[in-house]
Amino acid sequence: MIRRIEWTVICVILAAYLVIAWQYALRTPDWQAPDEPAHYNYVAQIAEKGRLPVLEMGDWQQAYQDELVASGFDPAQTGRLDTIEYEDHQPPLYYLLQAPVYALTDGDLLAMRLLSVLLGAGVVLATWATLWVWMPRWPGMALTGAAFVAFIPQHLAILASVSNDSLAELVVGLTLLAAAVYLGNHRAADGGKTMPGPTVSPVVLGLLAGAAMITKTTIYFLGGIAVLAVLLRWRRERWPWRRAARHLAAVLIPALLIGGIWWVRNLDVYGGTDFTGLARHEDVTVGQPRTGDYIDTEYGGSTRGYLENYIKTTFRSFWGQFGWMAVPMPDNVYTGFLGFVLVVLVGAALFVWRQNWPRQLSGPQRDTLIVLGLALVFVAAQYILYNLDFVQFQGRYLFYALIPLAVLIAVGMSGWVALVESQLPALAWVPMTIMIGLAIFAWYALDTYLVPNLPAW
Repeated sequence: MIRRIEWTVICVILAAYLVIAWQYALRTPDWQAPDEPAHYNYVAQIAEKGRLPVLEMGDWQQAYQDELVASGFDPAQTGRLDTIEYEDHQPPLYYLLQAPVYALTDGDLLAMRLLSVLLGAGVVLATWATLWVWMPRWPGMALTGAAFVAFIPQHLAILASVSNDSLAELVVGLTLLAAAVYLGNHRAADGGKTMPGPTVSPVVLGLLAGAAMITKTTIYFLGGIAVLAVLLRWRRERWPWRRAARHLAAVLIPALLIGGIWWVRNLDVYGGTDFTGLARHEDVTVGQPRTGDYIDTEYGGSTRGYLENYIKTTFRSFWGQFGWMAVPMPDNVYTGFLGFVLVVLVGAALFVWRQNWPRQLSGPQRDTLIVLGLALVFVAAQYILYNLDFVQFQGRYLFYALIPLAVLIAVGMSGWVALVESQLPALAWVPMTIMIGLAIFAWYALDTYLVPNLPAW
């Protein structure tokens, strides 16, 4: 009976996500999502020319791009939109998946956005499955975490656009799920007992790490996550070194073979040691705001004002700052989200204290917690390092860590519920009720903030 309720709830979450994300895809004006024209043009080059594009000088046009954004992509300004090609260095997997959609629909933007929406549904499902496998005693946590990932307004806006972020997040989710299963987590059986869950071969981790290598450079950390999973299991189960070597080889060989095909191509195209194309990207993106210049110009060389703006804008754009960062929500909305985060952090501390974490966790659960924590650290470190060179205060770059953040949200909300659940069992549904509120707010944000403030020509 309990299992049937869980399945019903996750199906409702997925259905609600699909409806709301479809509305975001349908009603967001053309090109009013970060970098959407450049991602679209990558697909167009594959579909129309039958080859992968090469990033070249002139693909980044700062002045023209500023005009487009400032005019709200006025059709009078979009005559050269197909020359915006600064994403041509990106790994190709997402664009290869989009190419048939482009060809079958004559490049229909909505159809391509809807493929991203479907990939986003996989992200929601992977979040639920990861938390469910890891913490079977608290199935409500998995549902809460999945709903959190599904209904963040900014996340919906990104997943409803043509962007390789949707596939990148799905690869992250599947890798974390595979790592959790590989590490030996068990699922709960009816009657309160436990039974062995499914197993995952290290080859699967290697294939997923390889998929990361041809999806987006910002998820290359998944190679380290896959290797870490092997090392943690090696330590805990005290394998002989030969067995550990076999598992490491099963991870590294597929990952390096898949990634190597792309890297060799880049070395041939871009030359030198530029196996990712990022050196060419840095040469091409002339005029992109640099952090040092920005601090000197805007803050007279003082880092305090810069850091305040950095933190504030990152937080706001994580929850919702639409278009090309031009449409924020009202201040009181962000104040509400800040209050929610603070309450969650206190609740998480309560939960950890009451449940005597990590001492009461099993070995596989502790190892999975390490994997999730390091995934969050990797993503945060990437974001910080990127902003040391470029001014990119966009909270969406933290979405690759949404599963670890979903764990924090679910644990934090459960911490408060556990204080009074024994006296009022009905309060166990409070976290899901709050997530329903987040879904309603996501629709409200679309109607109230996004659509009225972005011109539709």
